[in-house]
Amino acid sequence: MQALWMVLASFLFATMAVGIKFASNSFTTFELVFYRGLVSVVFMAAVVRARGASLRTPIPMMHLWRSGVGVLALGSWFYAIAHLPLATAMTLNYMSGVWVAAFLVGGALLYGQPQDAQRQGPLLGTVLLGFGGVVMTLRPTMDHNQLFAGVIGLLSGMGAALAYMQVTALGKAGEPEERTVFYFSLGTAVVGSVGMLFTDITPWAEVRWQDAAWVIPIGVLASLGQWCMTRAYSKGATLVVASMQYSGIVFAVIYSLVLFGDHIAPMGWLGIAVIVASGLLATILRARAMPNTPAEEH
Repeated sequence: MQALWMVLASFLFATMAVGIKFASNSFTTFELVFYRGLVSVVFMAAVVRARGASLRTPIPMMHLWRSGVGVLALGSWFYAIAHLPLATAMTLNYMSGVWVAAFLVGGALLYGQPQDAQRQGPLLGTVLLGFGGVVMTLRPTMDHNQLFAGVIGLLSGMGAALAYMQVTALGKAGEPEERTVFYFSLGTAVVGSVGMLFTDITPWAEVRWQDAAWVIPIGVLASLGQWCMTRAYSKGATLVVASMQYSGIVFAVIYSLVLFGDHIAPMGWLGIAVIVASGLLATILRARAMPNTPAEEH
């Protein structure tokens, strides 16, 4: 069942990305972050009320940290979606699994015993393989003057890795899924509103209705995706659940080709495949070597 929750979350996130792609024609990144958060706050508040749960939390600082890094990752991802082929933006964000492995290897090298560092050899290999895939994925973006967006997309994956490790920690601390999603949505709305104060806001008179129609679905899809993802990992991160997150790339590739007619060079497709393979390998190796390590999720 955990694997099914992750597949459903991946589908919802990929569908949300479609909405972001369309809505970015009329809205800036900060506007999209704000509207996504605002709709999610209202939606999740209704869910919490319907379930008879409480929004009072004994660990507010954990929520603050999760929201901070999560919003930075979210904003970076939205920007990448707006400026890159959908499949490319999704894949770079899914580098979070490789980033987690990189953090573990770096920690072992800096603070571990020599024998601990030696055991990280295979995991280090997957990290290097993953970044090799990034080079191949970003190479086509250079031909279309999209390298900056590609780097932002890569950073979104790093931020997502930090945020999702915190999601796992919140689950182990006993926080209900709906409360975790609510506070992340609240942080998203706050950061988005602050960002809008320093950027140009699109007048609603100039917004196309086709783009505005996605504002509410984006927030609802994001909330449902976050809830499914949080439920999958808070019930115990497993190898199967962690691996199923990559189904999101499959959904994104289908959307990218069918809805947007995106053209990705063969080198880019090869890079996507390498990133997926490295992420799966990193997940397997971490599960075998460090079973208590928090897994990543989208």
